[in-house]
Amino acid sequence: VQLKESGGGLVQAGESLKLSCSASGRTFRMGWFRQAPGKEREFVAAFTTTGGSTHYAASVKGRFTVSRDNAKNTVYLQMNRLKPEDTAVYYCNADPMEFGGRWASGDYWGQGTQVTVSS
Repeated sequence: VQLKESGGGLVQAGESLKLSCSASGRTFRMGWFRQAPGKEREFVAAFTTTGGSTHYAASVKGRFTVSRDNAKNTVYLQMNRLKPEDTAVYYCNADPMEFGGRWASGDYWGQGTQVTVSS
């Protein structure tokens, strides 16, 4: 599976961005993770193809929306009301898995896209 993200950039607090991740190959779930400078990579959101269920980290729930276009094999992350603490490199991930309420990454990553939110 190959993943390619796009859509990052520099915005001001309160503004919006939409990330895209196109995938080659079949996936059952698609996820987004992010890594801020000096911090560990963390789960952001996931979309499960079967049933179309969505999952979010508490820090982004209500502000971010994950969706998928099956025809294009592309997953999106709509980020609204962005905050400076959302600044990170955002990575697309294929087939993350949930274990007891915590999400672990799958084996395939995109190259990452930088999101910077200024205050």
